[in-house]
Amino acid sequence: MALAHPPDGTPPHALDRPRDLAPRAVAAPAGAALTVVIVNFCQWKNTARLVRQLRRSVAVRTGHAHIQVIDNGSPAHRLAARVARLRGVSVRRFDQNLGFAAAVNRGARLGAGPWVLLLNPDVTVPDGFLDDVHGAMARADALDGTGVVGFRLLNRDGTPQPSAGPFPSFARTLAGLLVPRARRKCRVNHGTARRPVEWATGGCLLVRRACFDDLGGLDESFFLYYEDVDFCRRAAERGWGVWFDPGPEVTHHWPLHARRVPAPLRLITRHALLTYARRHWGGWQARLLGGAIWTEAALRQLWAAARGDADAARCHAELRRLVTDLSAGRGPAAAARVRFAAAFLSPIAAAQDGRTE
Repeated sequence: MALAHPPDGTPPHALDRPRDLAPRAVAAPAGAALTVVIVNFCQWKNTARLVRQLRRSVAVRTGHAHIQVIDNGSPAHRLAARVARLRGVSVRRFDQNLGFAAAVNRGARLGAGPWVLLLNPDVTVPDGFLDDVHGAMARADALDGTGVVGFRLLNRDGTPQPSAGPFPSFARTLAGLLVPRARRKCRVNHGTARRPVEWATGGCLLVRRACFDDLGGLDESFFLYYEDVDFCRRAAERGWGVWFDPGPEVTHHWPLHARRVPAPLRLITRHALLTYARRHWGGWQARLLGGAIWTEAALRQLWAAARGDADAARCHAELRRLVTDLSAGRGPAAAARVRFAAAFLSPIAAAQDGRTE
């Protein structure tokens, strides 16, 4: 693995406040019942294709749904201006990667309607998808207290993709090491009936705005991954219902379990798991998990050094230090190591762009 190191060895904008590159971006119109938030990072081709598909819905043409694209510090791209000129679409760009949770929060706050839909740029949707989502909104309104609704995800070949699951626990996390990656967090939801679930994936997630505001949005301590699990758990704790609705379907092309996890991304996912564990598990369980991740990082560091991959070895060493920082209560130091890894995500994300065919 070769990382494109910044000249001074530090991630760009590591200590800067995010700068809004589109301060005049319009908010969703007041009549839009649904704000669709798409967080783009180095995937303008995928994002533009998804926006075109979403606009093939009556809900967009009539102003009942508005698409809000938040760009997380991607390089300049000709498609950004084209997407921003489309009717029913707004684009807001920042000059750094804020993290998924922070970007979603900014996008959601630009709307005022009663529902927010989160969509990954690496999904594709059928014509009329947002009209189907409006139907799901009506079904959710019929159930008192529904705050979160997950939908059916499909693989590229049309087979069901895991999209919801039980809350992670220390025992489930350890047991997950013995099963395929696709089954460690999520489960496939069969059948045609709506049913309650503990959590649903944020790659395609409908959230009632009252629930979103009640929880203060996604927890921005999570840079990437597990923010959806945490949100659903907090929602349930505050009495909101979390449901799976098999009506609307999307194809998710690049789920994490179906691709290789490079060292910078592994650091970020492990940080997310540790953050979740420290919030929701007992102290001793979080400490044991930290020890296991530290040991894993040490072994991966040795293996990377043995095969001459100095960049990967450096990332695994940073992960070991991150575990130590969290154990010692040095949150800002741990966050700085996440930003270090995030600075090298651009080629990982860009490798998927234009491949949602």
